[in-house]
Amino acid sequence: MSNAHHVAALSMFIALLLGGCGIRVRSLPAAPDAVYTRGVVAADHVIASRAGLEMLERGGNAVDAAVAASFCLAVARPYSCGLGGGGFMVIHLAADEPMPARNIAITYRETAPSGVSPDYYVQLETPDASRIGPHAVGVPGTVAGLFYALENFGTLDRATVLRPAIRAAEEGYTIDADYVEAAREVLDDLAEHPEWIDLVGRERFEWFRHRFLFDGRPRVGLVLRQPEAARTLRLLARDGAAAFYGGEIAAAIAGACPAMSVSDLARYEPRASRPITGTFHGRTIVAMPLPSSGGIAMLQTLGLLERRHGDLDAAACTSADYTHLFVEAMKHAFADRAQWLADDRFAEVHVECLLSGAYHDVLADRIDVNRTRPTNRYGSSGQLPDDVGTSHLSVVDRWGNAVACTETINLSFGALTAIPEVGLLLNNEMDDFLTITGQSNAFGLQQSARNLPEPGKWPLSSMSPTIVLGPDGRVEVVVGASGGPRIISSSLQAMLNVLLFDASAREAVSAARFHHQWKPDVLQFEDSWADAEVIEAMRARGHQIGHRDDSGVVQLIRRAGEGYGAASDPRKGGAPAGR
Repeated sequence: MSNAHHVAALSMFIALLLGGCGIRVRSLPAAPDAVYTRGVVAADHVIASRAGLEMLERGGNAVDAAVAASFCLAVARPYSCGLGGGGFMVIHLAADEPMPARNIAITYRETAPSGVSPDYYVQLETPDASRIGPHAVGVPGTVAGLFYALENFGTLDRATVLRPAIRAAEEGYTIDADYVEAAREVLDDLAEHPEWIDLVGRERFEWFRHRFLFDGRPRVGLVLRQPEAARTLRLLARDGAAAFYGGEIAAAIAGACPAMSVSDLARYEPRASRPITGTFHGRTIVAMPLPSSGGIAMLQTLGLLERRHGDLDAAACTSADYTHLFVEAMKHAFADRAQWLADDRFAEVHVECLLSGAYHDVLADRIDVNRTRPTNRYGSSGQLPDDVGTSHLSVVDRWGNAVACTETINLSFGALTAIPEVGLLLNNEMDDFLTITGQSNAFGLQQSARNLPEPGKWPLSSMSPTIVLGPDGRVEVVVGASGGPRIISSSLQAMLNVLLFDASAREAVSAARFHHQWKPDVLQFEDSWADAEVIEAMRARGHQIGHRDDSGVVQLIRRAGEGYGAASDPRKGGAPAGR
């Protein structure tokens, strides 16, 4: 039998095995993971994964690799993340005598500029102003956050870690199918909303259309070169964050954004803090604190599932039961997200109560395994848009250090607002605030008044970079995703595919998924979901059923013996790189 027939036969066996245990493989099942023993990087573009691996091969650690990969993603996935955006990073540093093991969370989320008040968008009376154009832009945090991580926890110099990104920007790379799809979707949106060009400004728009949309004719195989971005990256390599938050770059950003001043940029600082942690099936879950809602929502969901472990264990090979239990727990988490979560520097958030065992006991007791409940029975109190405006990468190095890093410019190509002279695309993160009372944001998420914009405030986020430590304290899973609120459900499902079903990394991320975020009260299955009986069983339990093309894009690393398996989600076309 040929190698191809061996792989096909193995893949069919895996599909049959996993189909009985609730894991749905999206298309052709994956073969077992390659095992990397000297470090691996999983990003959603292979250029970024290879950049991280280059740092590991130079003797750098997981932080060096993550920073190099992130700067490369700014070049290779400009519609998802970049220097004009922000993000979150969770770091695990393995014990190294005399230092004990440490976990660090770094927040470099965009902040509201000084010219924005709680009623700013009401006063503007401009439709889509929080999503398109310069009024939508928050103060970028990516550069500050990455350099903070590098300087405090990395081992290599700026010039070394930025070299792959500079090379990719100068030499260019061929755009892939995911890039073309993102560009075409934006072109379709612009055809439907020509008024957006005036919001952006025609001169800036024309440069953006020429450079990133290939004059309206993107196709696979075209080469994207970014000489202006390369020049900016060289300045950053030489001068660090000061080159971005002062001088010509800061002046250019502030000059393009009416609500932002040069002082807003000069004052920007990332925050390092302790991650929030929880336990599940004997593992320690290390997750992002506020303003990420993802960490709290994931720990709350896992806490409820842990308390219904009898039902969960019985559902391991009954996918309808497992799906229902997961959805019911997740709806409680999303209900509390809407009611309570916000930037905890501006609003009192009782995180310890939301994550307490006593509260989880109460919510877990409300779950009816046979029926869903009305929306007002969850927590303490339309069709979702596609999103490609976020990117995640996962890293483990040879010493057992790990990084989970999620970054974004929010919606695809952010605010569609470019700074041509420095090669930047700016975020539209202001839409993650409650901009107009009573209205949901672009992801259909309802927000409370706690999440109104104020100068210096972080908007609530769904980004959920997460590290799972085994009972021995070693890294077991590194996971995160893109996809708006689907980040939370996608990351959780992929993680549980490993922890509960022992799926390989590729099986875990390739499996078809579902999503529910409490409101709108719709359970969405990916179009690739193959088992119609599960969908009908969920409908019989009272769930309103919807469908979507995909549900998030996950990058995952899992322990495999003395090494690690890794996978980049096939939904976006990335690939891991390791040794």
